[in-house]
Amino acid sequence: MATPLPFRAALAALCLGTLLAGAGCTAESDGSGPDHPQVNAPEPTVTGELERTYQDVVNEVLPSVVQITTANQQGSGIVYDEAGHIVTNAHVVAEEDSFEVTLATGRQPLEAELVSAYPEQDLALLALVDPPDQLRAATFGDSAEVRVGQIVLAMGNPLGLASSVTQGIVSAVGRSVSEGEGEATLGNMVQTSAAINPGNSGGALVNLSGQVIGIPTLSARDPGLGGSAPGIGFAIPASTVTFLTDQLIEHGRVVDSGRAALGVSVRTVLGDGFQPAGVAVVEVTEGGPADRAGLRAGDVLTELGGEAIVDVVSLAEALATHRPDQRVPVGYLRDDEQRTADVTLGEA
Repeated sequence: MATPLPFRAALAALCLGTLLAGAGCTAESDGSGPDHPQVNAPEPTVTGELERTYQDVVNEVLPSVVQITTANQQGSGIVYDEAGHIVTNAHVVAEEDSFEVTLATGRQPLEAELVSAYPEQDLALLALVDPPDQLRAATFGDSAEVRVGQIVLAMGNPLGLASSVTQGIVSAVGRSVSEGEGEATLGNMVQTSAAINPGNSGGALVNLSGQVIGIPTLSARDPGLGGSAPGIGFAIPASTVTFLTDQLIEHGRVVDSGRAALGVSVRTVLGDGFQPAGVAVVEVTEGGPADRAGLRAGDVLTELGGEAIVDVVSLAEALATHRPDQRVPVGYLRDDEQRTADVTLGEA
């Protein structure tokens, strides 16, 4: 009888950890006492078990990972349900409204249309025009169960290489990452060492139980050398994906973002040496969180919730770690005097 996948995953991870610690995965003999010591199981058995776990996960999940082709680029997506909804990154669909979607199990591309995009969290939803029978929808896991050190696989179509798989671990959780000046700032991200290359965006980050725990979205940039920093990638957590995608399906748009906001428009100000030194409030939304806390145009924000604010990106990253209705201290300068206000955050 085949070993259940979750049990295989646990056994493989246990044996792998034993090997990394310098011991074998052992099996006790039928005897007892000093004349009957434990006997090391052959290493190929442990390796084979881990390989079979990887293969089982790939066979289970890869049919749910698709290739998305637009007029200008290729990316990845995940079959969200049997009705033919495909979830991906907003930057994959860009400004397009029609797409070709190639299933891992099919040879001919299928036509798909844009349902809605939510660039603020870099998510988008497509719908197959004529969905085939027996679509394999992915199973999304519980983000609260994701742990640092957990083995994960990234599945997608990097550099046009369809149905590619890389492996790594969860390196960190709860990261806030900006996609760049003027771009989306994404909160609560899963950091992974699994390689995320161009074309992986919108694909699946999967645990060894065959559950999607995130959507690979971007790699860190090396500020010194330029280009991607190897082994530092980020994925939108499964809980965020399902929370927002369900709204896109039901309403055609996001009606509850879950993203915190101050209710201000801002710009970066420069200090000595022309280095970013804070964020100036340009305009305050009447009746909004900042207005209610007494902030006004001309104030320079320097801290939020204990995080230093030096530019608009760091402000966005600090806000991404909080939720609407949270009360946080905001440090600011007014007439060269440092002040603090407690602000109950609103929703973006």
